[in-house]
Amino acid sequence: MLRNRTALVLLTALAPAVWGSTYLVTTELLPADRPLLAGVLRALPAGLLLVLLTRRLPKGSWWWKSLVLGALNIGIFFALLFIAAYRLPGGVAATVGSVQPLLVAGLSAGLLGQRLSLRTVLAAVTGITGVALLVLRADARLDALGVAAALGGAVVMATGVVLSKRWTSPAPLLATTGWQLVAGGLLLVPVALFVEGPPPTSFTGENLLGYGYLTLIGAALAYALWFRGIKALTPTEVTFLGLLSPLVATLLGWLVLGQQLTALQLVGALLALAAVAIAQLRPKGGRGVVAAGPAGAVPVEAGPAGTGPVEAVPVEAGPVEAGPVEAARSDAARPSAPGPAR
Repeated sequence: MLRNRTALVLLTALAPAVWGSTYLVTTELLPADRPLLAGVLRALPAGLLLVLLTRRLPKGSWWWKSLVLGALNIGIFFALLFIAAYRLPGGVAATVGSVQPLLVAGLSAGLLGQRLSLRTVLAAVTGITGVALLVLRADARLDALGVAAALGGAVVMATGVVLSKRWTSPAPLLATTGWQLVAGGLLLVPVALFVEGPPPTSFTGENLLGYGYLTLIGAALAYALWFRGIKALTPTEVTFLGLLSPLVATLLGWLVLGQQLTALQLVGALLALAAVAIAQLRPKGGRGVVAAGPAGAVPVEAGPAGTGPVEAVPVEAGPVEAGPVEAARSDAARPSAPGPAR
């Protein structure tokens, strides 16, 4: 059973690890200054593909539940991170977004009947500190609207993670994932057209490769693994795995882009990893109330705490993709440091 649980945690961790590569793919392969287009082309084709493969449509209340979850986990979340990435240095946006584990833990206590433990709070604070040391720059500036958007994105995603646990879909995992991706992608279409205008009339081979990676790996595969983890583990346990995104993004920036790592960044990486590890430790006692359904709370195996995906990109980089919303800006419209990527 322990091996099965470890394998499940590792598979779920692949999702934020993949989202951590979003920054590199965006800067190296995608057209500049089209983050919302990237969000649409990432979510909508992936969702349609999964719906086509499963040949399942929502039934009954799952029409509106899919719309709500798709908006929270993808559509609104992408849009808010887009605003945050445009108005904040990437390190600030990523640090604000790293409060998701704490938000998920609080929402899980209220909606799922989970106990908010001191260990979870301390792990969340450790994770926030680690991400701050990893990606936050000393000269970072603050913008009230940008901070509000980043915090709003964390709240929206945290709510989506907890509701994904509370609402158990009768359909197969891939079908439920596809419904959410389609709903989120459709919500992004008018926003992308209004903000960025019509899409380019042609794409290069590199553009198509980048969009293909984001669609098949960054959306279809990663979200399926993420929602599978939420279904099998506790929301807080899963959401702490999101701290792996800034770690992967920073590592890829060092390995592929030649960005430098400081001693403080290494300390931050260790703290973030420690927070993830602490969150995966099973509490003594073994069982607890972690899920609630129409008839109330259902006792299931209780696991460690975690948060939703907080994807950040390494410091000292150019355009960024914010995660699930891939957001970038140039000097007039690009961040001085990379922002959250998912």
